Amino acid sequence: MEGLFAILILLALMGLGVPIAWSFAGVLAYLALIYDANFNTLMMQGFRSVDSVILIALPLFVLTGYLMQSGGIASRLVIFIETLVGRRRGGMGASMVLASGIFGAIAGTATAAVASIGTIMVGPLEQRGYPRGYSSALLGISSLLGILIPPSITMILFAVVTRQSVAALFAATVGPALLLILGLILVNRLACGRLFQEVVGELPEGAARVSRRRATLRAFPALCLPVIILGGIYGGVFTPTEAAAVAAFAAIVIGFLVYRDQTLGNFYRSVIAASETTGSIILILLFSFMIGRILAAERVPQELTELISLMISDPLMILIAVNVFLILAGAILDDVSVTVVIAPLFLPLMVETGVNPVHYASIVACSVVIGANSPPVAPILYMACRIGRVSIHKTFSPALLLIALVGLPVMLITTFVPELSLFLPRQLGFIR
Repeated sequence: MEGLFAILILLALMGLGVPIAWSFAGVLAYLALIYDANFNTLMMQGFRSVDSVILIALPLFVLTGYLMQSGGIASRLVIFIETLVGRRRGGMGASMVLASGIFGAIAGTATAAVASIGTIMVGPLEQRGYPRGYSSALLGISSLLGILIPPSITMILFAVVTRQSVAALFAATVGPALLLILGLILVNRLACGRLFQEVVGELPEGAARVSRRRATLRAFPALCLPVIILGGIYGGVFTPTEAAAVAAFAAIVIGFLVYRDQTLGNFYRSVIAASETTGSIILILLFSFMIGRILAAERVPQELTELISLMISDPLMILIAVNVFLILAGAILDDVSVTVVIAPLFLPLMVETGVNPVHYASIVACSVVIGANSPPVAPILYMACRIGRVSIHKTFSPALLLIALVGLPVMLITTFVPELSLFLPRQLGFIR
């Protein structure tokens, strides 16, 4: 009961506009008070938990995302993809999905993808006949590919709080990511001509003047980044943390020396923005670790497992119940909160039900994709609306349509077909 009340306090504080990190601090104070926890011990345990080499990758991947935006990498990726598929029916929408996927394979974050890809593409999509509400909804859900396609900041956080292999979690979400890309492209193609009339044949100004060969040459340095990062991790050349350092260094070199779009002013602003984002996430992690210690000491996860097991005996129904709860949690909390606080509570139950923790990570990632675009909070969708300069009311309907036709089916397939998530980690030797 105290755990449920703690979640209500968190929602109330966030609803009042309290920053997320300090909302977690409020919940921590409440739990420490009612359970008479020792703050000195909690602080020591919290700092030990965030003293992790894996977490060094977090600020580096965040910085890489901002540098891609300010250094011209994102724009060249978009132009390259537009020259390949932009003239086909549904091609512009497919370009946005594919650009978000490639961006996610480098930066591992959704917010940077929304800002970078959305700024470049929403205007040209409108010229091709795409309503801004629909474009913003497609931008919101496709930007979450950064959570599924490795390297993923969300999976790094999940690995830290659940003590799982980062490389295994990276591999686990590749299958759901490819399924989401395919689903979004197919539904977008069906939407063209049914929900709106697309003007086929005209490319945006930047892409129209560039030949396919020239666009490929311009984008080649940026396209090498995901190959270097993922090839290095799975080839055993470097760890995910080292891969993050390579990605940030490569983004600096490409921005300053190859494309020469990067400036000292933009670089400074990118570093400041990345520092602010990272600082907020680390604070949330610190407080969540301390909350987790209190809950673990009071056996809250075990009691939750026992309660659900008493209410529901069928493993299939348990999986459905956890899916529903994760989606609802994602609809009212941000992705970091769901990943570091809510998801670990169900891990003992999932293990008892026979779900591999690596498979469970994929389920959590899919739930974040749906929750981050679902009302009432929908943080990514709201951000997409700001980038697209459109009212949220014009975006909810197409967003819910994309979630119903693509997001939910992908999550259900991921949940009930474990091999979609476990095949690649097993082939790479991360799990047995």
